[in-house]
Amino acid sequence: MRLSRTITCCLALTAIPLAVAQQSAAPRQAQGIDTYIHESWDKLSRSTTECDSVADPKVDVAPVLYLPANEAIPAAVKAMQQSCKVEVKHLPRPIRHEGEVNPSELTAQGLLYLPNKYVVPGGRFNEMYGWDSYFILLGELSDGRLELARGTVENFFYELDYYGAILNANRTYYLTRSQPPLLSSMVLAVYRAELAQDPKAARKWLKKALPYLQRDHDFWTAEPHQAGRTGLSRYADLGNGPVPEMEDDNSYYLDVLHWLVRHRDQAPVEYLERANGSLHCVGNTPCIKTDAEGLALTKRFFAGDRAMRESGFDTSFRFGPFSGSTDDYAPICLNSLLYKYERDIAFIELTLGDATDAVEWSSIAGVRMAHINDAMWDEEQGLYFDLDFVHSRRSGYKTLASYYALWAGVATKEQAKRMEENLKLFERPGGLQTSTVETGVQWDAPFGWAPLQWLTVEGLERYGYHTDALRIAREFTGSVENGYAQDGTIREKYNVVAASSKVEVQTGYKDNIVGFGWTNAVYVKLRDLLATH
Repeated sequence: MRLSRTITCCLALTAIPLAVAQQSAAPRQAQGIDTYIHESWDKLSRSTTECDSVADPKVDVAPVLYLPANEAIPAAVKAMQQSCKVEVKHLPRPIRHEGEVNPSELTAQGLLYLPNKYVVPGGRFNEMYGWDSYFILLGELSDGRLELARGTVENFFYELDYYGAILNANRTYYLTRSQPPLLSSMVLAVYRAELAQDPKAARKWLKKALPYLQRDHDFWTAEPHQAGRTGLSRYADLGNGPVPEMEDDNSYYLDVLHWLVRHRDQAPVEYLERANGSLHCVGNTPCIKTDAEGLALTKRFFAGDRAMRESGFDTSFRFGPFSGSTDDYAPICLNSLLYKYERDIAFIELTLGDATDAVEWSSIAGVRMAHINDAMWDEEQGLYFDLDFVHSRRSGYKTLASYYALWAGVATKEQAKRMEENLKLFERPGGLQTSTVETGVQWDAPFGWAPLQWLTVEGLERYGYHTDALRIAREFTGSVENGYAQDGTIREKYNVVAASSKVEVQTGYKDNIVGFGWTNAVYVKLRDLLATH
């Protein structure tokens, strides 16, 4: 097995630049991690025809499985329905575009049917997620699980056909939002793996994938995802009010509300409003008593809160306090992803023999690159910043998301050099922290996340900064190994200042979930990178 052959090399590399024992687990742990990750793809695999998949730890409801409107019930679903006592329903009508069925219409929330097996992140996240799946897929392919990886991508094709978009995840309460667009990267990863085995089948599959990529791209370049007249895109959710998936953390919105009340000088006035004459607020909107009256969070705040969840950066102060203004921004991460998406489609068109369409897609990508560099690059600070298109200004919030521009190839060589010099803003003993600000929420300092480590490392490699890439790979794999040495698990996120899996989040998502799909995959990819050097 390839992983076992790289153990000695990688542990040696991990130990070289760091304070000896603090930064790497003992050699005996490496084989344990290999086994843990190899077995995780089966342990975290789910199917909508299996009992365990339907359960949802996030909401307190009896398990329900939804099929697309007018679709026959597959035999495997009928068998599962009988053995698990799961209620099977149909969505009320066909869905061509996101938002055509509102979750509030449904009598109960439930799991959305998918035809193929998929891997979940772990813990409370017991469904197939939009952007998690890209990183998970890289791990599956490293472990030779091509069929599992291809099936995941075809599940996303199914979502586009029957649920109107690639969803945040396959639960009914996610029918109003997506997640960061990585489908083209998934398609090409599977295509390249298949190409080595069966070039003819790989080309046929790539041709099948192309119209789905074009539809997904259209989703991100039309309303409500247009960032005003900037030519850029934003995150947006078509739903209203508090999100249902926070039921198992019912203190979150109250914690936010208390913080905003205590920090009135930092809180946008549009986040708070007087409750309607009493503390009995509408629906499950939280409110608190202040003097003789009550304060509640506004529709405006919830719109931004929902858009934040589509971004995947939940929760952060990147787009205002608790990111309550996310939908006012054209984010550098999203637009870098779309630039790469457009270049990927151009490559696919050329591969399939359509040079004219390839040139057109390259031109579309070039226009986006120009908009990104004109609006988001700050020459003085040497970083990209999110664009507040409502107020026509860059945010000034230093976030590791800036380095998506390296991964996607948006930056010039000169810009990449400035960004390499600024790694010191984010680099800590255990890897890269997500921002430069400690806010008490999980997508800010001092926390580091596997997907951002991988995208940044790959971006640095792309521009020739191999020494930096390897150093960061050693640091983050060291954090994972330290955590594994403590309790034999791999976690959702890490404290990269302490190079530890012990995290203390003050508000929202306070648990550090065991699993964990994308960390498992990124650990393997980073260690493979170390081995090749």
